Amino acid sequence: MTARRVLLIIGGGIAAYKVLTLIRDLGRRGIAVTPVLTEAGAEFVTPLSVSALAGEVVHDALFDLTREAEMGHIQLSRSADLVVVAPATANLMAKMAAGLADDLASTLLLATDKKVLLAPAMNVRMWQHTATQRNIETLRADGAQMVGPDEGDMACGEYGPGRMAEPAEILTAIERMLDARTLPASPSRPAPLRLPPEAVIRRQPLAGRHVIVTSGPTQEPIDPVRYISNRSSGAQGSAIAAALRDLGARVSFVTGPAETPPPAGVDVIRVSTADQMREAVEAALPADAAVMAAAVADWKVANAAGSKMKKDASGAAPALEFTENPDILAWVSQLTDGRPQLVVGFAAETDQLIDNASAKRRRKGCDWIVANDVGEGTGTFGGAENTVTLITETGNESWPKMRKDQVAAKLAGRIAEALS
Repeated sequence: MTARRVLLIIGGGIAAYKVLTLIRDLGRRGIAVTPVLTEAGAEFVTPLSVSALAGEVVHDALFDLTREAEMGHIQLSRSADLVVVAPATANLMAKMAAGLADDLASTLLLATDKKVLLAPAMNVRMWQHTATQRNIETLRADGAQMVGPDEGDMACGEYGPGRMAEPAEILTAIERMLDARTLPASPSRPAPLRLPPEAVIRRQPLAGRHVIVTSGPTQEPIDPVRYISNRSSGAQGSAIAAALRDLGARVSFVTGPAETPPPAGVDVIRVSTADQMREAVEAALPADAAVMAAAVADWKVANAAGSKMKKDASGAAPALEFTENPDILAWVSQLTDGRPQLVVGFAAETDQLIDNASAKRRRKGCDWIVANDVGEGTGTFGGAENTVTLITETGNESWPKMRKDQVAAKLAGRIAEALS
């Protein structure tokens, strides 16, 4: 039996975490998933986790002009055999009932000519509200089908109807609507959804370009068991590498020991120290651009011990001698032979953000500096969001607070423009 495809719209609610299990189970049944993640949905599950399980790119923006050149939202809404909304929030269902289309999810639901399955999930009072029940009647009259909600304990502490149906129950409803119950347990899945070849060519502005991205912290040894490092998680650098990859670039991703794993589809070079990172960057040259997002330690221990330092009865602290690490950003920026066309540095500051970052750009000789405040309370280190200012020779541009993948996409777009 021919494998089927589901367009899965993930709404914003705590039940979104169950959708990861649903995607996995659909794949096991040979049902391909094209995922659409709402802005609210991304607060509960990450694009990376959804994409990894679905094996396809996550769609999340209506006004993605590179895809809209081929009316991407129309293609998405028509290419699947079934549209599933899980969790279907009160807000999403209200938009459907009213025929609104102010984001990608609601536009797809309005533009689709396929059957729609809703898996509602919301607070019990919201479910029982007259407006929600009125919307449900409208949606059912329009032909939408529903699975759930179940009754039980809510994340908010209340009890009653409103819990999203379990993944197994949603899977059964999907198979019934697809008439796919006879699919073998592990059939071959269809190839990931792709836009026409012309659109693929047009949306690869960095095709044929090579970009080096450094990311994460470095670890400078004190002795075999201790080191000096910092709180960089590598999340922003990893997101930048993924965004450049998505624009067609070949990415050499030089990463220190970061918490965030490197993205798929890039050349990963793992290092620990600043010296190793400097050597890896040099080996990766030549490149069209270099994005130096790593948080490289300024200093290393010159007299690092070859064995573990032990306390003695004197109570004296060990005497550590420090020496400067190589300044990788300045070295790349000031190359006379083989300098990348564009060198982008990062400035993580705790005070006087613009002044310090601007001075750093001039001192290092890089073309751009991405400045971000990492002071106490900002949540930048280890967080999902970032607030940055792009500093260039011509001026400063402050960007609003965004998810790190959104910052990465915007920066990658600017890089593509600069290299065009």
